[in-house]
Amino acid sequence: MREKRVGTGSPTIGKAKPSGGGPPATVDEYLAALAAEEPIALGNLRAEIRSSAPPATESIAYGIPSYTYRGYLVGIGAQKDHLAFYVSRPPRLEPHATELGAFDVGKGCIRFPASRPVPEALVRKLGVARVAENEARAAR
Repeated sequence: MREKRVGTGSPTIGKAKPSGGGPPATVDEYLAALAAEEPIALGNLRAEIRSSAPPATESIAYGIPSYTYRGYLVGIGAQKDHLAFYVSRPPRLEPHATELGAFDVGKGCIRFPASRPVPEALVRKLGVARVAENEARAAR
């Protein structure tokens, strides 16, 4: 899978800053601090993650909305020039190279503009796969 780099940003920084100036404490605060289409795009991604990984716990970790279940599952975030869906490791994305062809794919994330979100079916597949991976690891 090819890796393209567009813009800069760090998942530990993000760009969501609540009106109080400190880091957001909840995912709702994180989304409320974003501008324009971003909260809608990330809110839809959030809904798909929750649907595909119902046992997951939602929190803010490393400054972004994160989902855990028997370990880290996925994260979402807003950077200066893009939104991102973090799945943590490249091998998890490689089987989906065809579906990801139009996206900027990093080592463990999919970067996208709010106007062109990651397809819901792919988010569901990745969420279900991450839950299964963590359950298998926990069963060992």
